[in-house]
Amino acid sequence: MTKELLLLRHGKSDWATDTDDFHRPLKNRGKRGAQKIGLWMLQNQQVPDFVISSPAVRAITTTEKACKVMGFKARSIMRDERVYMAPPEELIDVIRSCPAEVRRLMVVGHNPGMEQLLVLLADQQVDIPKDGKLLPTSTLAILSVNGAWKNLSANQSRLLNVVRARGLSDKFPFPDLDSTELRERPAYYYYQSAVIPYRLANGKPEVLVINSSSGKRRVFPKGIIDPALTPYESAAKEAFEEAGVKGVVDEEILGEYYSDKWGAKCHVLVYPMEVTEIIPEKIWKEKHRSRKWIKIEDASQHIENADLLLIVDMLSKKLRKG
Repeated sequence: MTKELLLLRHGKSDWATDTDDFHRPLKNRGKRGAQKIGLWMLQNQQVPDFVISSPAVRAITTTEKACKVMGFKARSIMRDERVYMAPPEELIDVIRSCPAEVRRLMVVGHNPGMEQLLVLLADQQVDIPKDGKLLPTSTLAILSVNGAWKNLSANQSRLLNVVRARGLSDKFPFPDLDSTELRERPAYYYYQSAVIPYRLANGKPEVLVINSSSGKRRVFPKGIIDPALTPYESAAKEAFEEAGVKGVVDEEILGEYYSDKWGAKCHVLVYPMEVTEIIPEKIWKEKHRSRKWIKIEDASQHIENADLLLIVDMLSKKLRKG
């Protein structure tokens, strides 16, 4: 049975950061490149059945960015330490361990191993482009493989295509693949969920506000709905990351509003969350945001969005009714 092997080199990394090689992050260009490749794969029916990634930050971020665009669940990605800076022979061992039933496998890794693997596997001479780069960052190679993964060996795969993110459109269709409207970010970016964290203090409701990423205003935790999560699960995730709180999120939306971002309107679903735990500041990753409990009736002094304030008022009435 013919199988397909997708080899993806990680996106452009940020050498300006003061960190070791393993933890070096992607530049914004690298993130966009991964998303562009993910869109191309979705548009061309190249979504993998199984994904193996180097655990290095620049590689796993590339993998997650591409997979989210494809709708592939990030939690299903296998992180394999052997892929990190591996020579081609070791990469072949990784591929041989892939489950037999997988038809389309994607491996995300690093050069020079990935380029060497491509040349080693191909049953024909692989022409090197004029720029001398066979697999520059955010580039995908697709090979046809005959036989079982466990029997993978040199010179027995056919190179079908090499796709560079650099040559793809910088825009993404919205709201679906057939749409003519193009936006700056993948479609899922424009669907977000927010949470209003609340508690009762001496029997009176309070809500938790945090600083926006710019630090110029107060907001409630909000973020892109992770394709692998439900909207309310994403809201809980944002509450933990941005505000450092855990609690019980109501699965029924409290309200919805629209927010301007990335050159268009984001549709935001809002959920109430009763806070049950406050993460200590010393282990709260985004403590630079600051957080503040306020009386629910004072929300208008901190929150600018009029539609969101109406939703806060709905929560206030709901809590007072018990």
